[in-house]
Amino acid sequence: MAMNTYNKDVGLVYSTEFGKMCPACNKPAMKCICRKQQSIPKCDGIVRLMRETKGRKGKGVTLITGLSLDDDALKNITKALKQKCGSGGSVKNGVIEIQGDHRDVLEQELSMLGYKVKLAGG
Repeated sequence: MAMNTYNKDVGLVYSTEFGKMCPACNKPAMKCICRKQQSIPKCDGIVRLMRETKGRKGKGVTLITGLSLDDDALKNITKALKQKCGSGGSVKNGVIEIQGDHRDVLEQELSMLGYKVKLAGG
């Protein structure tokens, strides 16, 4: 017998049969169709490299914005860039974060991949 948790404002939020449920499409989280329908963000064709330390206790990261790629392609290019810089990083909300100040290396690497790169910020 499966236990269901139902919230009248959101719909089914958890089922012991399927686990977490998507509140938007009411399907199991693993088979959610609304995540797949997210579109690729629009950009102006310029990849911007920024250095930021805010909210990181003084540790700097290089942010890469302006890449109009889907999630899988962003993860692949992030992996290649992290290997080139020899540091860690992640993808958050379509923005690539590389630990440390690697703007010069990333600028060369992204230009070789065919992107128009611009250094932005401080």
